[in-house]
Amino acid sequence: MMAPMVSTGRSVARSVTETVVGRLEDLVLGELEPGAALPSESDLAADLGVSRLTVREAIKGLQARGLVEIQRGRRPTVAYPNARPIGDFFSSVIRRDPRQLLDLLEVRRALEVHIATLAALRANRSSVAAMELALEAMRDTADDPDAIHEADIRFHESVAAASGNQLLTFLMEAMEEPLRASRVQSLRGHLARGGTVEDVIEQHARILDRVRVRDSKGAGTAMREHLAQTARDLRAAFSMADTLAPDDV
Repeated sequence: MMAPMVSTGRSVARSVTETVVGRLEDLVLGELEPGAALPSESDLAADLGVSRLTVREAIKGLQARGLVEIQRGRRPTVAYPNARPIGDFFSSVIRRDPRQLLDLLEVRRALEVHIATLAALRANRSSVAAMELALEAMRDTADDPDAIHEADIRFHESVAAASGNQLLTFLMEAMEEPLRASRVQSLRGHLARGGTVEDVIEQHARILDRVRVRDSKGAGTAMREHLAQTARDLRAAFSMADTLAPDDV
């Protein structure tokens, strides 16, 4: 049982809530398994020596961070690990300034070159098969921009999964929404520069080929070249947007 909190004098309500959040973090991250239900609000309030309203506010804070899940009519449960909070941050940054996609690409380069290297060392048959299916989907949907973007995302996520590093996989999942925006822009820029959809697919095929033969250096190089091409395509897309934008009056 948690030690009761004792509030003396005129404690600031926010400080009390933050302290309760810390106690609940210990419970969620250190004692309960994902999917387990939290104790009732009344039990938590009694254990911590605070009001049920304070407990409720603390739990909502944990929900916003993706640590607990709340469903109507049921006690909150410990959330399974997910990348939603990080993904929300990336998405909000890109929505405010789409040119931040170039900064995000630098983050991707730092992560994905290493991911591809690890994938070549650690990939098993099922993870290679997942990459092959994603690449096949890209080829089958080459004339459907929305579908090929989705297959492209699946390919990169399958490479991350093949790395065997769960945290790297979470980070790639977190970038799913902004990566969708990046692919729309980069493909537009790639086509404007005289490239083709087949060129983009071939870049992915080279990554898969190096992973398949366990060439870690080659896989990292193929991913680096792919992302360098993506950077050039993004810059071309943004340059086009600047050219087409009406002059300020």
